Amino acid sequence: MDISYIPMKRGFVYLAAVIDWFTRRVLAWRVSISMEVDFCLEAVEEAMARHGKPDIFNTDQGSQFTSAAFTGLLAANGVKISMDGKGAWRDNVFVERLWRSVKYEEVYLRAYDSVAEARASIGRYLDFYNRKRPHSSLGARTPDQAYFDHQPRPNSTGSDST
Repeated sequence: MDISYIPMKRGFVYLAAVIDWFTRRVLAWRVSISMEVDFCLEAVEEAMARHGKPDIFNTDQGSQFTSAAFTGLLAANGVKISMDGKGAWRDNVFVERLWRSVKYEEVYLRAYDSVAEARASIGRYLDFYNRKRPHSSLGARTPDQAYFDHQPRPNSTGSDST
């Protein structure tokens, strides 16, 4: 998970995203006008509710991610916390690549007039990113194709196969 600065016509917002490292799929995201921890917590809670609890959760050492509320949420759910070294952007390279795609393929092509417009337009882009944008690192598959190809499928008795 990471946060990125998103410029608008007047001002800016912050975008937080939870991604699956293996498939590059954006599991949850939020836009906020402040850097308070709440929008990060909401994104993590949505990701866990929709996709289950991860074994390990990686972030940088930003104040939102080192806060008692954030680390407490992960600890309360039995999730191990992995934090990048200070200034070590390469530790979080997958989300940094997402930011590059979001900015060059969406944000820098627009000048959002409002937070609502930014949220809606970024949401459309992230849907495109997950469902339709192939990735060379995924063998030309989309993040959705890679993610759902690796999910357990029900067997004939209706229980999950392993």
